Amino acid sequence: MAQSPIQDYLQALHARFSGLNAGQVADYIPELALADPDWFGICIATPDGHVYEVGDCNQPFTIQSVSKPLTYGLALEQHGEAAVLEKIGVEPSGDAFNAISLHPQSGTPLNPLINAGAIAACSLIAGDSVEEKSTAILETFSRYAGRALDIDHRVYQSESDTGHRNRAIGWMLRNFSVIESDPTATLEAYFQQCSIRVTCRDLAVMAATLANGGVNPITGQRAVPEKFVANVLSVMASCGMYDASGDWLYRTGLPAKSGVGGGIMAVQPGRLGIAVFSPRLDAQGNSVRGLAVCHALTAELGLHMFDASQRAVPAIRRATTRRSVKSNQRRTQQANDYLLSVGKKLRVYHLHGALTFASIEPIVRTMTQESASTEVFIVNLRLVQGIDRAAVNFLTGLRAELTARGKLFLFTEAGACWQPLIDQGVDREAFFSDDDFALEYGENRILADRFPSPAADGQMPLPDCELFLGLSADQLAWVDQLLVVRTFHKGQNIITAGQASNELFVLTAGAAMVSISTQDGVARLDAFSAGATFGEVAFLDRSPRSANVTALNAVTCRVLTREVFDELDTQAPAIKIRLLGNLAGRLTTILRQNGRELAALK
Repeated sequence: MAQSPIQDYLQALHARFSGLNAGQVADYIPELALADPDWFGICIATPDGHVYEVGDCNQPFTIQSVSKPLTYGLALEQHGEAAVLEKIGVEPSGDAFNAISLHPQSGTPLNPLINAGAIAACSLIAGDSVEEKSTAILETFSRYAGRALDIDHRVYQSESDTGHRNRAIGWMLRNFSVIESDPTATLEAYFQQCSIRVTCRDLAVMAATLANGGVNPITGQRAVPEKFVANVLSVMASCGMYDASGDWLYRTGLPAKSGVGGGIMAVQPGRLGIAVFSPRLDAQGNSVRGLAVCHALTAELGLHMFDASQRAVPAIRRATTRRSVKSNQRRTQQANDYLLSVGKKLRVYHLHGALTFASIEPIVRTMTQESASTEVFIVNLRLVQGIDRAAVNFLTGLRAELTARGKLFLFTEAGACWQPLIDQGVDREAFFSDDDFALEYGENRILADRFPSPAADGQMPLPDCELFLGLSADQLAWVDQLLVVRTFHKGQNIITAGQASNELFVLTAGAAMVSISTQDGVARLDAFSAGATFGEVAFLDRSPRSANVTALNAVTCRVLTREVFDELDTQAPAIKIRLLGNLAGRLTTILRQNGRELAALK
């Protein structure tokens, strides 16, 4: 299977910032100072449960302040919005995370993501003991992560031994009756909450759970009621990055939360969960590499929440295989049967809407997964309203990867997408005016090894022509004497719309096309090469010709006139029955294919 260009991009991003060594590992909690400053992981999870990861994504570390919005969500679930707002505000403080930021009149914390607000939120979690509160928090966090999490007891003990400022905050909250009893159990539960062990992958899945309306996209378990997800994301957007929250929101437009353990969890609502882990911190307590990666992701993938072009519309309007659709190039029965049997080797995707990273990611993932069994990819862009830089990069990156693996990747009806794709290096030969010609090209690719094309000047023997299948040698010799030979040069009409239908044609050399005139020009209805029969429908029902048939190169036909065909009733009824049977079989095949194509449109 081909490697996704999204994975390639994340690996390049990881390499780009691996040398960024600014910042210091947190040491105000002694146990945190033991972290390796070179740990570095990047992980993205989607709302349908796919995870991209690079670097140290399975390295455990403690969640620290990234825990705060999750506990806030649990408090909302247990008590409701009104009751929680009485205890904890939602205003950015502009102060450091451990500042004592309380409302001057009420004494309530300004928001749930500073230490004072997080301790207040922990006090609201049901349970009178440390164990009861911690168990409820740990079970909730485990639902977010999709696996059983645990507490790093060495970090917890270090937090508890040095948490004098947090104890002072706890007792001050007790003074203002924000905490209504002895705060000791709450404080110890809070220290344990911050000491829960997670990985970068866990944080990405937690973020994707919030992006998915509170449901873990891997397990399907609900971690927080959907009605409270907006509350959680709102405070993450305005308060989640300590006293750098305003700059963060301005530059990334993503709700996020950082922790002094080196983790950053960011959410693109409805679309992505993002996590970065690197222990080197800046002066505000945010991961230096984490900030750099998230800024790059937002700028390069167009993830800013307030970007009006970001519309969460599924970009695949229709996806089919060669089993459901075919070109108008007429094939022999053997070739048609083979194409039907290997139909999944050719896939057609009709895209629509605005192509951004969020909408192109599932397309790239789907095509990457299907590349092991697919030889030809056709992407129709007629209904695409726009394509941003990230979508261009990943679409062309996928094409380059598949082409290097010997696959064929074609675009049809590219419209305004044509120039950006050309500018990114896509060959002009990869573009087709419509699906029909791209399908024919792809079918020819699949058939090339099994059904070599006859030489341009070669003649198809009568026994191999579809009209004469099943006739004996004597019957073929007798029919051969009755057929008229006609030749046509390239571009000459073999049949003209409106003519009387007194002849049935068998193409024995060359190729021809059936077309009609439309307001947009000429539309191809059918195309065929040596061995095909054409003109049969009008010939059988004696109606005027409804379309033109034009020679695409030098053509030779064997023609059966109506007079001779009628005489077969008395002179050779067995031959006529066989010819009618072959014609009926051909028409039945066409009807069945039309049925498959109609079904694919539903």
